[in-house]
Parts: sequence; C-alpha cells; structure tokens
Amino acid sequence: MERKKLCKSVNDKKIFGVCAGVADYFNIDPTIVRVIWGVLAFAYGTGVIAYLVAAFVLPDGQTGA
Repeated sequence: MERKKLCKSVNDKKIFGVCAGVADYFNIDPTIVRVIWGVLAFAYGTGVIAYLVAAFVLPDGQTGA
C-alpha cells in the first residue's frame, strides 16, 4: 500500500499548483479547494499567507496520469 504524499500538482496548476495538490491529497475537486482558499484570502489575508508558505514548502509532484 502506497502512502499519499502532499505535494504541488505539476499537471493541473493555475499559479503554483498548491490547490490542485491539496485537492489530490484529499481526493476532492480542485475547484472546491480554490474557492475555500479564495474565501480565506479575504479573511484577513490568511489564505494568501498560507498559499505562499505552501508554494515554497511543498515539493513538486510526479508527472504522469
């Protein structure tokens, strides 16, 4: 059994691929994660800070299907 690993998406990225990577980890639609992150961005900027931290901390994911 292979463990899931949280990483940025290489195939489905809009800016850095963080939202698509998180959505892949939790097996949900990336649009839902992007909407949640957008709402958090308007809540005192916490979404922006969290996104930037994740963009620089998370490793790039594997390419492939």
